[in-house]
Amino acid sequence: MRNNKRNKMMFFLSRDIRRSIIFCTLCLGMMGCQKPLYQETQFIMGTFVEVKSPDVRASAIVFDEFKKLEAVFNLFDRDSELSRLNGSQRAVVSEPLFDIIQRAQEFYRRTDGAFDVTVGPAAMLWKKAIASKTLPAPEAVVQALSLAGSDFIYLDAKTREVVLLKSGMRIDLGGIAKGFALDRAVRKLKDARIDSALINAGGNVYCLGRNRRALWRVGVQDPFHEGKVVDELALTNKAAATAGDYQQYAEINGRRYSHIIDPKTGYPVQSGIVSATVVTPDATASDVLSTACVVLGLEKSRKLLSRFADTKAVLVAADGTLYRI
Repeated sequence: MRNNKRNKMMFFLSRDIRRSIIFCTLCLGMMGCQKPLYQETQFIMGTFVEVKSPDVRASAIVFDEFKKLEAVFNLFDRDSELSRLNGSQRAVVSEPLFDIIQRAQEFYRRTDGAFDVTVGPAAMLWKKAIASKTLPAPEAVVQALSLAGSDFIYLDAKTREVVLLKSGMRIDLGGIAKGFALDRAVRKLKDARIDSALINAGGNVYCLGRNRRALWRVGVQDPFHEGKVVDELALTNKAAATAGDYQQYAEINGRRYSHIIDPKTGYPVQSGIVSATVVTPDATASDVLSTACVVLGLEKSRKLLSRFADTKAVLVAADGTLYRI
């Protein structure tokens, strides 16, 4: 689809897929119209994936890569490679599945356990609780948490064998898959000598090159006021991802419960941070670190991000205070 509107609009980071199409507008027309921007959107990996580029080939390349990876990572497909691994607890897997699990384990260690792809049983327990507005029994939380721990995933790099060492363990790649897919899609674009594109995958964004002669401009959504921004980012060859509990939560017995689970407690996060946007050169890292910051809170997030080069963040606290790190 061709789009060369001249009015200035802002691209919003948002994980809410119902709003993605409304908010996925970009700052166009500021640099003239030497080339039109081609725009196309498809629903992949449970979210809207949007591509904008002056190269008409870009969207097909991106969508093809996302669809290939969705077939591997999709937990809702019993025949996906990840579902088969979870069912068998042991398998020799494909290169992308081994690579993403290896990276997830690396981030588990680098975040001191704040990011854990094995926390799925606890997350599912709380998802049901939030839907029914009934708290789970404490012993059920303990049981679900006993199945977690990414250190209990054995990886053999020579054979690409993956073994889940706890019976009943499950890997859920929802907190890393879109960032990982973005990185692989960007590599495909570069291989095709495409040097300008913006890809949005449900709040995970990669800005390749420039928007004509200027930087891509991305707005950080205000978690308390729909359609407003709290900050604006000017990016080139960088990824940005936003995580937050302001769109998926429930109040049970007068208390607010987030959909984001603290892997160390098995309970919804209570960190005081309602939104975290992280910018890095690596979309996988942005995806993971945004969630980790919501889990950790302000001060621990400062310490965590200081260990990652060329990384910055915008955090919004529950009282509305904005922190730039």
